[in-house]
Amino acid sequence: MIVSIHQPNYIPWIGFFNKILLSDVYVVFDDIQFPRGKDYANRNQIKTNNGKTWLTIPVIGKSDLKPWNQIGINKNGWIDKHLAIIESFYTKSPYFKEYYSEIKNIYLKDHNLLIDLTLDLIRHFIKIFDKETKIILSSDIKTDLKGMDKILYILKYLQATKYISGDGDGSKRYIDENLFKENNIELIWQNYKHPTYNQQFGEFIPYMSILDLLFNEGPNSKNII
Repeated sequence: MIVSIHQPNYIPWIGFFNKILLSDVYVVFDDIQFPRGKDYANRNQIKTNNGKTWLTIPVIGKSDLKPWNQIGINKNGWIDKHLAIIESFYTKSPYFKEYYSEIKNIYLKDHNLLIDLTLDLIRHFIKIFDKETKIILSSDIKTDLKGMDKILYILKYLQATKYISGDGDGSKRYIDENLFKENNIELIWQNYKHPTYNQQFGEFIPYMSILDLLFNEGPNSKNII
């Protein structure tokens, strides 16, 4: 069984979904501390006619060292702003009308916690890509372990045979490959190469939110990821 573990970022980039779609089980890391600095936890980028712009959700509790699953949403009109920006720059995209209505309905649901919104969106995108990856919350796997010990505990609890990890510098700093060998779990580095695809507004810009790929490529998105 192939398992990946990752925080539930806001409208993630396509590399996030590459890892999820390769997995049998996606463990949502929801009981670790929410990042205090700038992060993709509550923000992401879309492409506009002036390059890229950030969409950021104002949150409650970020400075209180709370875990991810206790971070609230500050309901101060950001939803209307985000939807207006998305509509403004994607309304002429070839697949905007096909997908936007259901995505908008998710935004308009009464979410009090950030994780409820981000997971609703992630589940919806996985469904669009016609993948039946099972989603499990790390908080449902009870342990007081931290860091790499926690990850290994989760993997053994799920009887994982393979673990997909991102290959950024952060991952390679804290992952000890020998620990995986000792526990008979194959460590797979994602080694993701960002593809190019059809975009509006001139020269291709990588690392945009999944919305950019979906509205521009539609059903072909899952083949590009």
